[in-house]
Amino acid sequence: MSCIDAIFAASVRRLHDDRLLDLTVIHGDGTTTAAKKGGDNLGYSGHKHLKGDKVVALCDRHCNVIAPFVTAAGNRNESPLLRDALPRLSQMARAIGMNLKGSIVSLDGVYDCRVNRKAIYNRGMVPNIPENPRARKTSKCGRKRCFNPAIFEERFRTIERVFAWEDKFRRLLLRFERISEVHYAFKTLGYTMINLRHHC
Repeated sequence: MSCIDAIFAASVRRLHDDRLLDLTVIHGDGTTTAAKKGGDNLGYSGHKHLKGDKVVALCDRHCNVIAPFVTAAGNRNESPLLRDALPRLSQMARAIGMNLKGSIVSLDGVYDCRVNRKAIYNRGMVPNIPENPRARKTSKCGRKRCFNPAIFEERFRTIERVFAWEDKFRRLLLRFERISEVHYAFKTLGYTMINLRHHC
């Protein structure tokens, strides 16, 4: 673990010790940062018409980033990245003594697949993902999957707000660093400052 990651982990531990974390619901989503000068770990996203990198982050109900983010090139699909983000979430929970049993993981419909749901269930958490009609050719037989629209609507004032706060840092709005580790270090510091806003 680098010193930047240790600073981020300390901010999450401080929030946990001060009882400022609400882990009943964990919101997650991905965002793409455009690259100005090029560099490594980049890809062209035809959907958003930009070249950059992608980040998947997880936060609680009070807009606190609670796990180290997962990165990939901009042309990668977000859905497989969740399988890399969940072990980091579990590792952070063990390190600071958080209990995630029974927590609801609310995600966008792009993460709707059997593998992602199973990965969430295997960690004792409950997925809250809307069914993606493009994920299957025929309708699924049997009972409907658990989905709470009210919890899903919270994402616009939680994880989307975190990404909006991230864009307030001018160094993170566009990626100018050619070396991805430098850019991700700045991004980790940005998430740490978001977590420490309660103590400013």
